[in-house]
Amino acid sequence: MGLQNRWLGKNRRSGDDRRKSNDPDYTGPERRNEQDRRFRIQRSLLIVDSSATSLFYIGMLLKKLEYAVHTAMTAEDALKTLADTPLDLVIMESSLPRMSGINMLRQMKQDPRLKTIPVIFYTSDSDPALKTACKVAGCADFLKKPVEPDALYRSIQAATETAPRQTIRIDTSLKVEIGAALPGGAMRSETVTTISGGGVYIKTRTPEPVDTVMPLKLYIRNREVKVQAVVLTSSSIIEGEHKEPGMAMKFTRISPEDKTFVQDFIKEQITRDISIPKR
Repeated sequence: MGLQNRWLGKNRRSGDDRRKSNDPDYTGPERRNEQDRRFRIQRSLLIVDSSATSLFYIGMLLKKLEYAVHTAMTAEDALKTLADTPLDLVIMESSLPRMSGINMLRQMKQDPRLKTIPVIFYTSDSDPALKTACKVAGCADFLKKPVEPDALYRSIQAATETAPRQTIRIDTSLKVEIGAALPGGAMRSETVTTISGGGVYIKTRTPEPVDTVMPLKLYIRNREVKVQAVVLTSSSIIEGEHKEPGMAMKFTRISPEDKTFVQDFIKEQITRDISIPKR
């Protein structure tokens, strides 16, 4: 076995180990085709809130997260939208004029056409009895305003996806230096086109093999972020979710400070130009 194969062998995790991990961010051969189909689906969400400010904020936030967004200010209008439009999820305030959010949820659960649509309550009402009533009525989650974007994203993912993601991903354009496949080799510069709190997609015509573990240097603002990452998917042709040659990499080692910095950068990007509503 040559030097390169020995080095790569030591820095790879077995496919069995990763399959056993049930990692939703991992795209193994047995799940790749199914995941590519799922990624192309744009989920359609309905936001129900009598506050125009909240509707605007949540609507803009979810559009930046690439969801198709519909809105309604009353339960009655929301039920009309549900009757006419195929939807994947409802995000609803409990306090609504005329029909309340909890009564709308109960009505949905009695309708064979609507009972399987998950409902997340996103409310300023902190009454524990309301949370209990929502859970009994069948809501998917109960969130208190204001909620962090990543917490809302995780809740939506859990309600709509069979393999939910845990971190927000955004499109970007960042310089990255990739470590050599052999110790002592030269670094090379490429471009990160997608980033999340857990990894990156690097656009390159010379991607490394799947399972290769490498050091990366990410340049975000004026900061150098050093991580270690493993190649999850690799393609030298235009295919799949990213529509460009490159490799998806998952962080395997990142300092707590750098992880927080990356998460704050992502939050800043998705909330830019929209203000969080006051309580």
